[in-house]
Amino acid sequence: MSLRTLVQVSALWLCYVPALLAGSGPNLASVNAAVAVVGDDELVFGKHEDRSVPIASITKLMTALVVLDSGEVLDEWLTFEERHQPAAANAYTRIRVGSRMKRADVLRIALMSSENFAAYTLARSQPGGFDTFVDSMNAKAKQLGMTGTRFVDPTGLSAGNRSTAADLVRLVNAAMKHPEIQEYSTTGYYRGHFRNPRYSLSFGNTNALVHRESWGVELSKTGYLTEAGRCLVMVSAMNGKQVITVLLDSLGTRSPMGDAGRIKRWLDTGASGKVARAARRYEQEKNADYAAAGNSATAVH
Repeated sequence: MSLRTLVQVSALWLCYVPALLAGSGPNLASVNAAVAVVGDDELVFGKHEDRSVPIASITKLMTALVVLDSGEVLDEWLTFEERHQPAAANAYTRIRVGSRMKRADVLRIALMSSENFAAYTLARSQPGGFDTFVDSMNAKAKQLGMTGTRFVDPTGLSAGNRSTAADLVRLVNAAMKHPEIQEYSTTGYYRGHFRNPRYSLSFGNTNALVHRESWGVELSKTGYLTEAGRCLVMVSAMNGKQVITVLLDSLGTRSPMGDAGRIKRWLDTGASGKVARAARRYEQEKNADYAAAGNSATAVH
């Protein structure tokens, strides 16, 4: 480790003296987690951070990154075409097949409202089509050093989309370089306008914390599948820093937000906090399932 790197790491950890003096990490309902400062892949805290697990709609952050890195025109009108293959899970949508919307707006509703048809359409509309887009997602993961990550679709509806909490820190750091991802993923409410035919739909953000100014949320993505549990990836203000929080596989809809609060208090005061007994049981059961499946490897093959 170079002297410069050593100084940077030391400065990072000194930011969290209260938490370090406490001698233990926060108690979390999420089975897998990672905490880091924006711009640094080094973790302040990790919990099964190298375990590769389904990530549900957290996938859409990579979808957005591939779209924006491709340089495709955001003002181009895209057509919502009927799926060329069945979705892996429930893909209910209010968007009409054949209607059109600008790529920027399609990307916005995919991120802030987790619209699955929008994410599918972004991939289908890229040069080379759907399969090439998924290949690009995996190539980008490899480029970012996400060794525990594999994508099979752009929406997250497939449990085959897997990553680790530590890998997702790398993804968030890359996504934070795009102001569009920050803006679109933290939009509270949005009225989307379509053509062919002309109609509009209202969309709301799936993360309630984006509506609370005290959190200073600068990037957000939620996810849920039965196999993945409740998931949340977020950049928010904690202890005077921009902090990446990755929370994977929680029992209830409010558990990730509760965990975010426990992490925030831990960084401020060193207090570990408490989680509900039901969440503890869920964690024990899931850890047993992961162990039985041999799912402790750091890489996906």
